[in-house]
Amino acid sequence: MKYILYGNGGSGNHGCEAIVRGTNALLAGELRIHSIAVSEDKKYGLEEFAEVVPACTKTRRNFQFLYAYIKMKLTGNYVDLDGIAYFPTIQEAKGKADIVFSVGGDNYCYEGTEIYRYLNRVYKKNNFKTVLWGCSVEPNIVVQPETSKDLCRYNLIVARESITYEAIKNIGANVILAPDPAFFMGEKLCEVEDKLLSNNVVGINISPHILKCAENYNIAYENYLRLVQYILQETDFTIALIPHVVWESNDDRKVLRKLYEDVGQNERVILVDDHTAPELKYIISHCRMFVGARTHATIAAYSSCVPTLVVGYSVKARGIARDLFGTEDGYVIPVQSLSKTDDLLNAFICMSDREEQDRAHLETIMPEYKKKGEIAVAAIEQLAAL
Repeated sequence: MKYILYGNGGSGNHGCEAIVRGTNALLAGELRIHSIAVSEDKKYGLEEFAEVVPACTKTRRNFQFLYAYIKMKLTGNYVDLDGIAYFPTIQEAKGKADIVFSVGGDNYCYEGTEIYRYLNRVYKKNNFKTVLWGCSVEPNIVVQPETSKDLCRYNLIVARESITYEAIKNIGANVILAPDPAFFMGEKLCEVEDKLLSNNVVGINISPHILKCAENYNIAYENYLRLVQYILQETDFTIALIPHVVWESNDDRKVLRKLYEDVGQNERVILVDDHTAPELKYIISHCRMFVGARTHATIAAYSSCVPTLVVGYSVKARGIARDLFGTEDGYVIPVQSLSKTDDLLNAFICMSDREEQDRAHLETIMPEYKKKGEIAVAAIEQLAAL
């Protein structure tokens, strides 16, 4: 099968990288990526198994440009003007694939969804079958008229958790439920400090984004600081501070570095360098427990059967935990709920108390959970055959 991925944010977000790698592992075939960050995707090795081409080219001043420019001036809508830069790549791809996948996971959860609605229309007008792949969408966004209309336009939607699945099913779109593609990405051995392989490590991921989503930025950060201090004072665990996004505008390493410095650069605290997504999964897989904010860092932990506490902010964290454990209570702590500086610590202690139970549960259910990926493969093959 030949297929195209578009809408991904670039591999400096290793969740985006993990989605691409997991998709390739699940579907195989011939993969072409319409990338908005070509050099970034090549840097982290996606060109080793996929054709990586620029999603956008310089806008030509033709009739389409003139129409879009006038529309922008009259309505203030920039979408058409921004969107025509995608035309050459889309048109050049005709005959090279039948199916295109809109990826990125939660693109429909943030501001700026107009461009994804626009691209869905353009790809379909160019005779591609469109799939919204591995997505989460807040239920209150699903029912918005423009979003609902657009979701129903996709030939197929693959929701990565049941909250989104139920919301999209209720608007009549063609939707199935299957795990996030990143669950199918393998790990890759890399050189790390011996202490990180000791099976006595608590992995911690924190992001600037999660702190901005909190009701109180300082209290949210103090929760992480309090947790690290407790682990150092009351346990013999080593702590691995693990980044999963390294974009200049949204770099986990900045806040992890601050955390590292605020605890006094203790020898039991290791600041992990940037790695590819499979290498980060290798590191996370050796953790005894994991506390994470980035969704795909927690997916790396879940899929490696590491007991995990998620600091979440949206439907994706709640939905994935609910599908794995039957409830999100005790497994996801919403960052918006952090009102006291020991809220995260108390949740961690509860997770520690059930550590063996959670590990055994993940080891039992993970093979069957990942087997649900076959549902997605079958649906894609059926769509390709139409």
